[in-house]
Amino acid sequence: MEHVFDAPARPRPDRVIGRGDVLARARGHLAQGGSLLLYGPAGIGKSTVLRALAEECGGEPTVLRCSATESESHLPFLALVDLLGLVAEQVSDSLPPPQRAALESALTGRGESSLQRDGLALRLAVLSVLRALAAGGPVVIVVDDLQWMDPASAEMLAFAARRVAGLPVRVLGAVRTDADPQDEHDRHLRLFPQDTLTLRVTPLSRPEVSELLDRRGHTGLPRAVVRDIHSTSGGNPLFALELGRALAENRTPPRPGEPLPVPTSLRALVLHRLEMLSAETRRTLLMASAGARPTLTTLRSAGRANAESETAVAASLGLVEMDHHDGTGPVRFAHPLISAALYAEATPEERRSAHAALAAVAGDPIERARHLALATTGKDERVAASLAEAADEARARGAPSVAAQLGLLAAGHTPLGSEPTADERRLRAAEDALIAAEPELARATAREVLEAATVPADRVRAWIVVIDSVGQALSEVDDVFPQALADAGDDPRLQGLVRYQIAWRALVDGQMHEARAEAARSAALAARAGDRRTELLALSFKALNETTMGHPDAAATLALASAEPQDPDVAMNHNGPVYIRSRYLLMSDQLDDARTALTWLAGEARQRGAVETEVYSVRSLAEIELRSGRCRTALDLARESLRLAEDIGIGEGFALQIAALAEAAGGTVERALSLAGDAVRRAEADSDMPYLTRALYALGHARLVGADPQGAVEALRRVRALEREMGVTEPARGRWQGDLAEALVLTGALGEAREVIDETRRHALRLGRQSILAVLERAEGMVLAARGDTDGAVAVLTAARHRLAGLGYGLEEARAVFALARVEAERRNRGAARAALDEAGRLFRRAKALPWLEQVGPAPAAPTAPPELDGLASMERQVAALVLEGATNREIAATLFISVKTVEATLTRVYRKLGIRSRVDIVRLAAGRRAG
Repeated sequence: MEHVFDAPARPRPDRVIGRGDVLARARGHLAQGGSLLLYGPAGIGKSTVLRALAEECGGEPTVLRCSATESESHLPFLALVDLLGLVAEQVSDSLPPPQRAALESALTGRGESSLQRDGLALRLAVLSVLRALAAGGPVVIVVDDLQWMDPASAEMLAFAARRVAGLPVRVLGAVRTDADPQDEHDRHLRLFPQDTLTLRVTPLSRPEVSELLDRRGHTGLPRAVVRDIHSTSGGNPLFALELGRALAENRTPPRPGEPLPVPTSLRALVLHRLEMLSAETRRTLLMASAGARPTLTTLRSAGRANAESETAVAASLGLVEMDHHDGTGPVRFAHPLISAALYAEATPEERRSAHAALAAVAGDPIERARHLALATTGKDERVAASLAEAADEARARGAPSVAAQLGLLAAGHTPLGSEPTADERRLRAAEDALIAAEPELARATAREVLEAATVPADRVRAWIVVIDSVGQALSEVDDVFPQALADAGDDPRLQGLVRYQIAWRALVDGQMHEARAEAARSAALAARAGDRRTELLALSFKALNETTMGHPDAAATLALASAEPQDPDVAMNHNGPVYIRSRYLLMSDQLDDARTALTWLAGEARQRGAVETEVYSVRSLAEIELRSGRCRTALDLARESLRLAEDIGIGEGFALQIAALAEAAGGTVERALSLAGDAVRRAEADSDMPYLTRALYALGHARLVGADPQGAVEALRRVRALEREMGVTEPARGRWQGDLAEALVLTGALGEAREVIDETRRHALRLGRQSILAVLERAEGMVLAARGDTDGAVAVLTAARHRLAGLGYGLEEARAVFALARVEAERRNRGAARAALDEAGRLFRRAKALPWLEQVGPAPAAPTAPPELDGLASMERQVAALVLEGATNREIAATLFISVKTVEATLTRVYRKLGIRSRVDIVRLAAGRRAG
């Protein structure tokens, strides 16, 4: 037997990748005394999860382990030896002699113990051992690779499993199967007690595969390659690691559009069934592997006359799956690795022949061009032009990643002296890769151009790709800017392009005045050169900068950036006028208009495959919902933005910051603190001052919500100092000022709190930021209360509450009412304090602001319903009871976390069941009962 649990490389439970849901469900079930059976295909990670759970059981008095292997599955009682060999002696003296003799014979191999001869005695001996061990404390049996367990041991374990009910005995197992062993008669589930949970170990996501590869030393792989590894492996961690190793060992990377190289180890794993196929059937499958979505009709048209019968044979062996038999459905491989391995097994000539045949019959121009390129060697302008046209088509369809691949193929086939040149096609492909959030591919392509290019326009364009590929970490490419300026020479168009990038560099350094000046230079140069695209981007950047600074020219500059003629690509760019205008609207408290603009932008970005713009748009939508007091919606959007950002590796700092704020509002403070800490560390590593201030605000806010006012003050003071240094006077950019003032009040620094309020109010009045003024009123009320002027505090807080409600800032309104409740409590006005606290709880529940609800206290218990309502369902009773208290439908919905429509539908059912017609009749029923 293979003692895998004694291997030195044990995975720590907190280091298992991508198994949070499985581990959480497993831990919950195990904590209740249940057993667990994990299942899934080979290599999916069952053993890793099992070992992690077994480690957590390491503190139990007795842990019995075994792991079967196929080569030893014919040896009787071998699993039993592993499980009981080291513990049986501890309890053997307590066994009756026949049981002791049978068990000793089975475990030592002496004598001729068998199920036929010693069956009952041996079964009872195993059960007796488990009972004796359980008498001393819990027993955990850990069994991996159940499919290889010898039948004799399996029979013993099954017998005992049916009889350990009531004993502290749990079984943790893993089996290689795709089918859920839910049936109690399943041969694997028979080895487990009745209270067994079956869990499927599912494939890893793309970010999880990326993390796995990084952790195993395959670092620095381009995201496009990681995407291909994830697709080819199907998320199987074993397959992904083998593919990563093969790529590291292969000095010649695959051409764009080609499958990944598949190592011999994986080919043997998935292709052993090919030996049963004829040569002709293998050729048909090779052609299917070369196609994108091959159908029987396509294969027949490409010369495979017997495609239907040949794929039927392959399907019978589990190699392919057929959705339709009329030729219209795709021929799908049972696993993407089978397709890749088939392609890898073929010779270059066989591959080119398959692609040539498919090119001749392909109806889609993109697919036809790809096949033509992979069927052709050497330079060929006809092929290059076809690929360039296909790239244009892919771009128009919103598939920039495909456009990048086709563009690189076009460049590879472009002969010397052609127009456009190979470099121009490479640069367009690099720009497509940036849009598709594949910065490594873009940067590598640009560097390839720079190695030989002499045309200034090509070199500047390549430098800009290099700059854009690093995202916010512009300090990594500081040496690029002077080189780009030198290549631009005196050309105003090229100078405008480079100056725009220098403006961003200045902003990241926190030099906002210099950034504004560089943006103005870029816009002027671009206008002189007739480069409307760069002019619009520079004007948009200048408008954003001025908005952030609180500069009086912001609105005028934004109007220039939004003026016609517009460039469609700029309009839907996250650095373009539509996005900048949405930020301006958000700062100006025009939440509905900002939401409309961003919803359009997110939809356009999704349609065009512009993932980075989608990340920023969804992130800003989350911020709008947060301001509106829709914390659950904000949390969902923030998590989506973070997932997208982590998937593409761009915009993560921005997404982390809003995710932290959303968690502090509608999730958990612990998660908010973790995300905010990550955001701060990332911004500091990138030397990105604007994002650092945002991240520190998120950290300070999370600390304030988590009842750590001193920690909040430390973080928010840093924000204040940094924004002063940067020249930021727009209080609505970060909205940290109210939190700092309130935290200062809680720590007793009333003078500094007053100073923050007065300074911020001057800027808010100048810019007309009404929501900022209202939040400052709330902070001022807290200052007044701390100084003993509770009457003044109540008046100010009441005014702040109504002002925030009128602006639609639901969460801030709830915080104002909560502050009012605390002041009324200080005044010993118990009735008013209780009313304000109840109102704060209602508003926080309506906003689904869970962390704030924890501060208010537990939600009021559901009202007690009178006996007349006993025949109603639980939800119906709660709704009816709230009606008795005089609650409106909207208030009922907020209290019970349901929609108003659900309340209305529930009341309709109540009326029907009680034989009444209205809310008034419910009150009459209860009143009649009390009168009786």
